[in-house]
Amino acid sequence: MHEITLTVNGTVRQARVPARRLLSDCLRHDLGLTGTHVGCEHGVCGCCTVLLDGEPVRSCLTFAVTVDGREITTVEGLAAPDGTLSPVQRAFAECHGLQCGFCTPGFLCTVTALLRENPAPTRQEVVEGVSGNLCRCTGYQNIVASVHRAAEIMAEESPTSEQTGENEENEGRVRRS
Repeated sequence: MHEITLTVNGTVRQARVPARRLLSDCLRHDLGLTGTHVGCEHGVCGCCTVLLDGEPVRSCLTFAVTVDGREITTVEGLAAPDGTLSPVQRAFAECHGLQCGFCTPGFLCTVTALLRENPAPTRQEVVEGVSGNLCRCTGYQNIVASVHRAAEIMAEESPTSEQTGENEENEGRVRRS
């Protein structure tokens, strides 16, 4: 057994895990964070995607002991501490970017990282950005629309856009894509 310390959703957490415990199992079973879903258990579907130091990773392919001392953000950590949904979460709800919801936590984490890297992606960049996440219900149109809406919300809420007038420019760029 190995004692590991993780910062999960901003809180330092400790767990005692076997060497081969997957991060997805550590999060769900050892830490009680069941928002991370496990679908294929082979890293193909993307349901288990979490953010490791801000980057999306498949938690079903990552051993918990390898992330000792690192920062993990799960779907539970995307909302503000007061429960206010993130722009990505709000956009998925507003644009109906989910149906059964099983794949949604992985999409939300993936899209959060995507928009941090590229705040105004084109349709093709969105399609490529979420290509590692599978959904059996939606047909992806509403997911793509959700990503663009999240980009709009983020541009509207950006403190620098209000100060510099970039807001209108960003909105136009998002609408044209």
